[in-house]
This record gives sequence, structure tokens and C-alpha cells, in this order.
Amino acid sequence: MVQTRSVDVDPAAATSSPTERDIRAQLKRIQTSPEFDVPERAHRFLTYIVDEVVAGRGDRIKAFSIAVEVFGRDSSFDAQNDPVVRIEAGRIRRALERYYLVAGQNDPIIVSVPKGGYVPVFSRNDRGPVAQANAENTEEADKNGERRKRRWRPVLLAAAGVLILAVIALVALWRADQPANGLLGTANAVRARPDVPRLIVMPFEDLSGTDSSKIVARGLTDKVIEQISKFKEIAVIAGSPSGLSGETLSGATSSARYALSGGVRLDGDKLLLTSRLTNRDDGSVLWAETYGESLQARSLLDLETNVARAVATALAQPYGVIFRADASKAADAAPDDWEAYRCTLAYYGYRADLNPQTHASVQGCLKRAVERFPGYATAWALLSLTYIDQFRFRYRLNAPASPPVDLAMDAARRAVELDPQNVRGLQAEMLVFFLRGDVETALKIGARALEINPSDPELSAEYGLRLALSGEWKRGCELVAGAVSRNPGPLGYFEASLALCSYMQEDYVVAEQWIRAADVRANPLYHFIAAAILGQLQKTAEATNERQWIETNAFDLLKNIRREVALRIHRPEDQAHFMDGLAKAGLPIR
Repeated sequence: MVQTRSVDVDPAAATSSPTERDIRAQLKRIQTSPEFDVPERAHRFLTYIVDEVVAGRGDRIKAFSIAVEVFGRDSSFDAQNDPVVRIEAGRIRRALERYYLVAGQNDPIIVSVPKGGYVPVFSRNDRGPVAQANAENTEEADKNGERRKRRWRPVLLAAAGVLILAVIALVALWRADQPANGLLGTANAVRARPDVPRLIVMPFEDLSGTDSSKIVARGLTDKVIEQISKFKEIAVIAGSPSGLSGETLSGATSSARYALSGGVRLDGDKLLLTSRLTNRDDGSVLWAETYGESLQARSLLDLETNVARAVATALAQPYGVIFRADASKAADAAPDDWEAYRCTLAYYGYRADLNPQTHASVQGCLKRAVERFPGYATAWALLSLTYIDQFRFRYRLNAPASPPVDLAMDAARRAVELDPQNVRGLQAEMLVFFLRGDVETALKIGARALEINPSDPELSAEYGLRLALSGEWKRGCELVAGAVSRNPGPLGYFEASLALCSYMQEDYVVAEQWIRAADVRANPLYHFIAAAILGQLQKTAEATNERQWIETNAFDLLKNIRREVALRIHRPEDQAHFMDGLAKAGLPIR
């Protein structure tokens, strides 16, 4: 609801340009309104471009400066390969439109960001209280001003023509002086990021044809783009209704392999979204789903967010629809630019069974990927995770020159420096701090990552497991269980985690059911958890088999079991409980 404000009328206010004080007051009014519903980085974006214009630096506002100053990108930022600025600008335009439609109808200043650039424009609101109060007083002045304009118009047009010709000549001279390969250097220069799958999200069609349904359709499109863009394994592009028209496509839009479209209908007190994902190469429908939500159950913004997260999780998570489609395509011969992205597909394939032989080839692939594409934050994050596995699973510890945990930290920090919003990099950082014993810092990083992208089951399960291992077994295990229910991919690692959760709650029968379901038998920690469970259940023969597997395949982990358990389980009482099961299985606890 818009509150009524008393306004002191200034006779010149309606015709003058907004002052800095007016603009900053309007910016604060917008930023603090619940109707201006955008992520924190969009708030920073709007503040930055307004500050630049107010400071007289509007000519410096470019995609590159915004990417560096607002989103923390480095000097290798390429707007063609990284659409973050375009996406956020589109989100801000739609949020401003929504704000002035719902809450800001009577605000004195209108802030807009015209399409085609990122420089904001400030104008007086002709429907605002100041303008309305002065309308009658300024009518005659406007007429006189128009008469003066007509007398000067021929002179101004001639001057503008001269100016345009001068600008054209300067541009021609500047282009002639540029090297053939452009400002970005030679074509053989190392690229910052590889080709990753691109998804174009078309505006959802308003199927009800009312003012309310039109706003909901726009808002839901914006929310879906926002949620999908949090998954860094793919690139998302905001489309337009003509975006599928072949010859009209250009740049990033034409290279999108997938398209998401759908329709929104308001049916009584229910909102229905029908959506489908198509392969643009052949027009085949890869996925289709209908989502229904009650308009009475929650606020409209919560409803839009809830539906958008469900769509994003289904499509963009590491084991989602797009991943599965690309994984099957990567089995065939692929272009060179697919090589780095194929490494990310290979990493998630390795996660299916945590096999040490696969680990070595995946790590090598990711090393080559970051050498070729040093600005590819996701590859740095996944490389860090392979070093973490090397340390915690005791894979090839004699291979690297530096300790794996140090290499993991270096790679994780590089990923986060390249993209502070990359949750896979934050996930790697969380795990490194946890394994180094700094549990408090690890959990803070994990909470921040989950706040950035709560739709990512891989992240929420790993963070939930860290919570559990730190002693918050109930809350942590609930997160793991929720992630497992939303993850269509291989679940062995997290099923083993749920086995540990049940073990710690002394429900050894359910723990055994989870560990038998977990298909990660090449991983040594699987056998440690199985041995502890079988020890508690007094299944001596089966526990002996687990002990013998560990002695044969992971003997290094037996040298100091107390240290290995303490590295992973934080509280002494929880360590003692787990080691009790290992001792009953016959493992040597010194």
C-alpha cells in the first residue's frame, strides 16, 4: 500500500531537472520498497550506475566497468561469453517497471534504464504530486517556450547535422587506426571461458489476458532467469518473442542450444505454469512440466520464487535435464570448445561412483581446461574438488608436488575470485576449511553459498553433511535428505551420508539399508561406514569382509584411525560413537 506524503510545492520544481538530492531520495525509496524485488547484486548494480551519473561519469558506464566494479569480474571479462550484465540490466528494467506500476505511481522522480545501454535516466513524474500542483501555473510558460523553440529549430537542426558529420568522420579515422584483430588482440589469444551450453528463456506467454496475469507472467519469467543463472555450468540468455526467428538471431542468442518457453494462466485462486525445454537443433522437446500454486497460500513473490526454483532445479542442476542431454552428446566427437565443458560432465560422471581410476583422468582433464581457459571459474572449482577428494579419500597422495589440501585451497580461491557468485567454488572453499579444522569458517561459507543458490541439491547436500559432521545432525541430515529427494542423478555419495546420519541416531537397521543402496563401493569411506554399521549390528562375517577390503585397498587409512575420524567428525563424543562401531568390526583402534 502506498502511504500518502505531504509535499511542499516549489513553483519551479515541475519544470527543472531532478537534483542530486531528489535522485538519491528516489533511489532510496526504490531500494527499500518490497515491490522492488531483485537480488542483492541487482541493488548494487542500480546504485553503481546512479552514483556514476550523479558524479558526472555516465559516459564511463559500460558492460565491462559494471562487470568489474559490481560483479567482481577480472580484466578478462568478455560480455559475449558472459551475459551477467545484460541479464541483470533486464531484471532491473522489469523491476523498475513493476515498482512504478504497483508502488511508485505518485513518486516525484522516475528512474529508468533505457534498452541498448546501462546509463539511467531521471525525469519528473507528470503524475506526481509536485507536477500536479504546478500544472496550471506552468501551462502558459510551456506555450511561450514552444514559440521560442520554433524560432530556433532551423538553427539547431543545422548545427546537429554538422556535429553528426564530424562524429562519423572521427569514427572512420579511429577504425582505420585499429589493428585487424580488434582491441582484444589476436584470434589465437587464450580465451577466458569455453563454450558452455546456452539456454535462452523466452518470455512466458500470458494466457489469461488480464493486467494481473501480465504482471505475473513477466515476474515469473524474470524469476526463472534469476534462478537458472545461479547455476554456473550453463549460460542463460533472456529471450524475446521474436527470438526463435532464424535469420534475426545474432550473437549469444543464435548460439543457444536450448530454449525454455511456456505459458502462465490465472485460474481462480490458482496460478498454473506450463513449461517445456526444446533442443533448438532439431526442435525436439526434451522436457515438459506443469506447476500449480495456490495464490492464497503465500505472497505472489514467494509463489513466483517457489515455481522458479523448481524449474531451475529440474533443468540446470548438475544432474538435471540439460546435463543429461549434454552427457549423451559428449560421447560423440565434439568441437574443441566442448573439451573444457566435457571435463565438467566427466567430473559429475566420476561423482557417480567416486572411482580412483576415473578420478585421475578427470583431474588431468580439468588441469588442461584451466590452462586453456584461465577465466573458467567452474573448472577451477571442480579441480579444487578433485584435490579435496585426493586428500580425504587418500587417492594418489604421492602424485602432486604440493599437499592436495593446499592445491585445493588455491584452486577454490581462484574460482571465487573469478566469480564470487559461483557456489561450486564456495562449496570447495567450505570443504577445505572444514578439513583443515576451521569448522566455523567452513559453515559460514556454506551458509553464504546456500543463500546464493538454494535450488542446487549438490550444494545443499554437501553443506548439510558439514552441518551434521559438526554436530548438528538433525538439521544437517534433513538438508541431505531433502537434496536426495530433488536429485535425479547418481546418489551413492549422499546415500552413504544418510547411512552415517542413521548410524549417529543409533538406527543401525535403517543405516544398513542406506549403505547397501549406496553404489560407491570403490570409495574407501563407504567401507568404513559399512564396517561401523555391521559392527554395531554384530554381523561379524560381513564386518570382517569390510575390514579386509580396507586392509587391501586403503591401508593408509588404518595407520591412525583416530586422526582420520577426527578429520571428518568434529565432536569428540561423535568420534567415540563411530569408532565404537569400527572396533566392534575388528578394526585396529590405537
